[in-house]
Amino acid sequence: MARITYAQALIDALHLSMAEDPRINMIGSYVLGLGPLRGLVDRLKADFGDRIVDPPCSESAIVSLGIGAAMAGDRPFVDIGTASFLFEGWSQIVNEAGNAHYMTGGQVAVPAVFHMLHGLRGGSAAQHGHSPQAMLWNAPGIEIVLPASPRDAKGLMRSALKSPNPTVVLDHAKLLGLEGEVPEGDFEIPLGVAEVKREGADVTIVATSLMVSLALQAAEALAGDGIEAEVVDPRTLVPFDRETILASVAKTGRLVVVDEANMSCSVASEIAATVAEAAFSDLKAPIRRVCRPDTPIPFSPPLEAEIAVNADKIAAAARHVCG
Repeated sequence: MARITYAQALIDALHLSMAEDPRINMIGSYVLGLGPLRGLVDRLKADFGDRIVDPPCSESAIVSLGIGAAMAGDRPFVDIGTASFLFEGWSQIVNEAGNAHYMTGGQVAVPAVFHMLHGLRGGSAAQHGHSPQAMLWNAPGIEIVLPASPRDAKGLMRSALKSPNPTVVLDHAKLLGLEGEVPEGDFEIPLGVAEVKREGADVTIVATSLMVSLALQAAEALAGDGIEAEVVDPRTLVPFDRETILASVAKTGRLVVVDEANMSCSVASEIAATVAEAAFSDLKAPIRRVCRPDTPIPFSPPLEAEIAVNADKIAAAARHVCG
């Protein structure tokens, strides 16, 4: 095991996959954004420069290029950059990539990975801070991956690049510098397998992406109050491991769901509805959601902090359901 950053783990997965499969190429190379870790991508350019292209900024064209290449037999990794820019290629991903396999009776596949950085990052404002995972979950035919640790970033990306389906990988911009233990060499995590990040008996906290780190912080604070929280990370929304979540709720009897998207029609809403529908008799208290309010993201740092999900808000919700 090596202790590396989330960004390093992501590049390791890409390097392993590109070395293994010559059909994998990169369209767009700002995988790590414009921050200090972006130099890690140079390793890919040095070894696979002939399979990396940086086209002009036109997300609809970039996404279309990736979809066409996948239909023709390649396995492109398409970097969209900031998740808010996905909306420029929304029709292509949702109406073309997501529908192609079904509409051709299984004759056409779109084995492409669409990568983006999502979430609040400080001054991102209303047009750069979206977390569109709930919107994507409403579009059948697309796999959705939300890593929360360096280990998950490597293992899930390895699986995403082998998937026969169009797969969207959303990395939170604030996770890139996070350090953690990661297996060296080849390593995969199957899509659709949740992980219990922390065992507990009093309340289940389900969280994804950066929210997992905040949930773990909240769990430590709750332990000081004698409340043992179990933190469950679905890791992927499609496919979705409902059994692990239902088993945890059956054990604790209480549920808090955390999501950085807006409250209405959120990932938290869907998970809450799933548990209410399938495990209502296990619940000892109403389910609580911790999300952003339904408002555009302000540019002002104090206002952004006010709407952001944090460990204190998660802990408060857990205390509420525990009475």
